[in-house]
Amino acid sequence: MFGTSGVRGPVGETVTGTLALDLGRALGSMTDTVVVGRDARESGDALARAAVAGVQEAGSDVVDLGVESTPTVARAVEWYDADAGLVVTASHNPPEDNGFKFWTPTGRAFDSEATGTLERRVADAAAATVAPAEMGSVRRAHDASRRHLDRLPDGDIGALSAVVDVGNGTGQLTADALIDRGCDVTTIDAQRDGSFPGRPSEPTVEHCDVLSQVVAATDAAVGIAHDGDADRAMAVDETGRFVSGDELLALFAIEAISDGDGSAVAAPVNASTRLDTVVAERGGSVVRTAVGDGNVAAACADPGVVFGGEPSGAWIWPGETLAPDGHYAAVRLAGLVADTGPLSERVDALPRFVTNRESIRCADGAAAMAAATDRVRNRYDAERVTAVDGVRVDVADGWFLLRESGTEPLVRVTAEADTDERAADTLAEATALARDAIASTDS
Repeated sequence: MFGTSGVRGPVGETVTGTLALDLGRALGSMTDTVVVGRDARESGDALARAAVAGVQEAGSDVVDLGVESTPTVARAVEWYDADAGLVVTASHNPPEDNGFKFWTPTGRAFDSEATGTLERRVADAAAATVAPAEMGSVRRAHDASRRHLDRLPDGDIGALSAVVDVGNGTGQLTADALIDRGCDVTTIDAQRDGSFPGRPSEPTVEHCDVLSQVVAATDAAVGIAHDGDADRAMAVDETGRFVSGDELLALFAIEAISDGDGSAVAAPVNASTRLDTVVAERGGSVVRTAVGDGNVAAACADPGVVFGGEPSGAWIWPGETLAPDGHYAAVRLAGLVADTGPLSERVDALPRFVTNRESIRCADGAAAMAAATDRVRNRYDAERVTAVDGVRVDVADGWFLLRESGTEPLVRVTAEADTDERAADTLAEATALARDAIASTDS
């Protein structure tokens, strides 16, 4: 049931009101108080009400936040002295999807043990119901956004100008925070609309073309783009150039690590070697994890880790919260630009690696990956192959990774090398292998 980031899928098929009710009952049977929020998707209201009813039926109280970003809900578990948080969201997925994410009071997503308990209790959710007199209560909280605003990085950013692409989702708090800190802000697609009419929800280079154009045509120093629930943040520099997730990961890591203190950053196996290079230059180390912000957060729980992130746009500062917080990342990036100058110059100063990514649709990701892994082990020497998550292969002047998506029926392919030509060749080598494995299992 659970992927790398909660439960997610098409509404009416994978995600239903019955499932929401059962998950609510299961969660309520494990807790005394639950914080519940949702993103702006059109199906979210009905699913959230079903989940709330389930939590109540199991005897647990509910703090209802209404429509809020995922990082706001994740942080609010602690603020309202709750035992868990539930967000009805499909994050960056298409509007016809929805889903459920679960959070602990530390801001960390439920781990495999907690989700396993949920799954077992869902199987007999009706048994969790209590007598009417013992049902939980619901109270509406209206100050979560203000609390979150107050927890974002302080300081007067000055005359900095920024463009924030909210993407019709729940990211307005970023614009509010920047304005509050003295920034001149222009917003794009700031109206909440769960059908995402402005652009697809995921803030990729292809989907951020309008943001790039607006930044390039103005005096803006930075552009920020969020996904539908604002746990992700991506950026555009002052020239309108999209800053890749691997570049942002390196910039945030450089800022987080103090030279020579031996601290570490956490990142998944699909992150660029660029990160290892800049961290090593500052005397730090990189902890590699399986893909998924929950896995990165688990590594960030180690006291020696000062920052963690994923190239997809999830950024974690464990001294603040173990939840990916797109708002916090956006304000931190704006402050970095204000303090150190043009973002383009910071990006251009990074070591150069070329990282290419492709997603290939498949009917059965697990079977495709099993076939791909067999092909890799037959073709490459064992010392060149690692299997932390999917299968990664070191090749001449680079590497590639094949892994099953945890949220969609896809095989994800990542390839990196130090030149455009070698990166293209490596991606072609990897995708050919993946397509052959998929063809052998989909037929």
